[in-house]
Amino acid sequence: MNSKFLKFVFLIALILFNPSCQKENPQDHSKLFLKSVTVFGLDILATNSTADEKIIHAAKIMAQYLDNDEDGVVDNKLVHDMLVSRKATLLMFNNENEAESAWRSGKYDFPENAQALFDDETIPLFDNNSTNRRFDATLEEVLHLITHEGFSQVYDELREVKGSLIANAMDIARGGYFLNPPSRYPSNAWYSYDDITCSYDCMIVEYFYWALTSILGAQDYPGRLDEIGHEWKLNTLDKIKSGDILIYSLMTNSKFNLPKILPDSNYNGINFELKLKK
Repeated sequence: MNSKFLKFVFLIALILFNPSCQKENPQDHSKLFLKSVTVFGLDILATNSTADEKIIHAAKIMAQYLDNDEDGVVDNKLVHDMLVSRKATLLMFNNENEAESAWRSGKYDFPENAQALFDDETIPLFDNNSTNRRFDATLEEVLHLITHEGFSQVYDELREVKGSLIANAMDIARGGYFLNPPSRYPSNAWYSYDDITCSYDCMIVEYFYWALTSILGAQDYPGRLDEIGHEWKLNTLDKIKSGDILIYSLMTNSKFNLPKILPDSNYNGINFELKLKK
């Protein structure tokens, strides 16, 4: 899987280190993102070509990750406070081409701690029983934002650095410590991310996503293992419990108060108002 998290990091680096992509006085990003919605003080900004229903869908998924019991209050105040302080932002584009064009133009002052999600990968109808379904990338990209800018910033055990508990678990899952993806993983590895642009900290972000969503049931449907098995083999709760004891203990540790129920976009805690700029 080519994570949009990685693509976005690459695009940011492209803008920062390629002078031809920069302007002396970039415009405010609000001129690009004409649609927005706020979720517990966090912004979701979207281009005009992003469908309204996709934006609201992303808002509900974000809300359910943060308020998993749907009582209208965030479950982990420490993580939420960190996300707010870092101004963690979800940026929604119609597709990757639109995002890349915007970044390459150098016209806009994009938020620093941002994660991308594309309309064409946002699938509101989440049906685990369908054999022809597409995975809803909202479950991945929103979670990347929350873990990278929130959980991994608050808890030492979840930090995206060598020696943290989640890093130690990942090294076991990969069959050893590798700063960059090896040309071939050990045969006993069950996590084998192979994108060479993904650094060690990035691989922890991906590992966090695979582990938690597998525990919550997002990866357990017909045909899914065939799609992801080259990268992640423990796609069900039972496989995690028996095959990766360390990550299971971390993901279910009450200290972190991670989500226990997979978001389904049927959020009842609060209503969301989509704001439009003219």
